[in-house]
Amino acid sequence: MNFKPLHDRVLVRRLEGEEKTKGGLIIPDTAKEKPSEGEVIAVGEGARKDSGELIPMAVKAGDRILFGKWSGTEVRIEGEDYLIMKESDILGVIEGGNAQKAAA
Repeated sequence: MNFKPLHDRVLVRRLEGEEKTKGGLIIPDTAKEKPSEGEVIAVGEGARKDSGELIPMAVKAGDRILFGKWSGTEVRIEGEDYLIMKESDILGVIEGGNAQKAAA
């Protein structure tokens, strides 16, 4: 992909939610909420302080993140739908499989 966000912006691909409930009911597309989980595709170089010093980004391409329901701007790049949001709109990074096993 030939797209690089500017400053402290992040390009995110939404990860699709579950299509069935825990009880086995199929959720129709019209009733599904937009997922608030995504994968970081590309990041900008970071924000700048008033002094001009660069503040590095806390996320990197490939990270799984959670973001607010109304975060970002929907864009279409090379036929795919993405979100562009500021790094401050990201609520957190989802760690790998070890964190999920520890919670269980």
